[in-house]
Amino acid sequence: MNDAHVPSLKSKVLVAMSGGVDSCVTAALLAEQGYDIVGITMRVVADHDHNPKAVFQPCCSVQMALDAREVCEKFGYPHYTVNLIDNFENQVVEDFIGEYQAGRTPNPCVRCNQRLKFGTLYKKAIELEADYIATGHYVRLDRIGDRYAVQKAVYLPKDQSYVMAGLSQKQLAMGIFPLGGLTKEQTRAKARELGLTSADTPESQDICFIPDNDYKGFLTRRVGAMPGGVIKNTRGEVVGEHNGLFGYTVGQRRGLNIGGGAPLFVVRIDTENNTLVVGHEEETYCSRFTANETVWGGKAKTDEPFKGLVQIRYHHEPAGCTVYPNGNQLEIVFDTPERAVTPGQWAVVFDEDDRVLVTSNILSYESASVGEVTTGATNC
Repeated sequence: MNDAHVPSLKSKVLVAMSGGVDSCVTAALLAEQGYDIVGITMRVVADHDHNPKAVFQPCCSVQMALDAREVCEKFGYPHYTVNLIDNFENQVVEDFIGEYQAGRTPNPCVRCNQRLKFGTLYKKAIELEADYIATGHYVRLDRIGDRYAVQKAVYLPKDQSYVMAGLSQKQLAMGIFPLGGLTKEQTRAKARELGLTSADTPESQDICFIPDNDYKGFLTRRVGAMPGGVIKNTRGEVVGEHNGLFGYTVGQRRGLNIGGGAPLFVVRIDTENNTLVVGHEEETYCSRFTANETVWGGKAKTDEPFKGLVQIRYHHEPAGCTVYPNGNQLEIVFDTPERAVTPGQWAVVFDEDDRVLVTSNILSYESASVGEVTTGATNC
């Protein structure tokens, strides 16, 4: 159980169940503690045979939904299935495509949790008169004064605080995350003890609607191939050609096919001029950046600067920074320049106790060596 609140016995808990090991163990752990469990499975991607636009993934299949129902029947929980396929397409997939078309690198899991899954869970919990919502995410929940804060999991290799940081206070107030204090092996061991067939299932894909993490292939199938164009260095000199901007992200070195000289890295993706801007590794370092779509977590909204540790992508080690709020935007200044700050990714600011203070979407950044960098013209 999390540290933020301990539900009273016999509280009704709505548990999001994909059919995988994490969500099934979540339901079982709460049931063992005496809580009244209701399972819900959210279908977000159609099976391949039924929708030519959809990309089949096991975590989104009919079979996984049936597995979730089977677990609920085994332990005597009611189970509901909610069809969110069209909502997911409109709110998550189309956003993902649009961001790449704009030269940004999105994280669709943040969008899905923020816009779709937890909104659906909240509404369904109210409808079913459930007191709390539980998921199998590896995070903890804590309180800072009267505010709720997502906190990193005890087992950092599975920590999912980055993709959960954008949840609202209203959503967090109903949240329970039983796996935040467990390792993955402890979760699997519990599943074996319970006789769950999901105990040894492989890890799911990071992005459920893209097979083999082939982003470029997915985007090409959905919107067609992007035209090739030139690659320029930060002085504006043409140094090569690219075969469509979908295949690149800030900080990337592989696949540039630029021969000779020192290694070059992607500094910026200029969709306006269909140009890829590259530079030496020191040109990928950022001293400060601006972010918007701000969601305040454990820290109440403020106009005053404050210190924190900022994580700028999923597997990034949080770095020391100072946060300067400005309305719905944040300007974040690193204590020491960091590499590959990427527009479209999320900046999650933690305190020293691994609790989320605020999160915001990266808009533009200032290179430590070439000045401000945004999506747009190539005058960096």
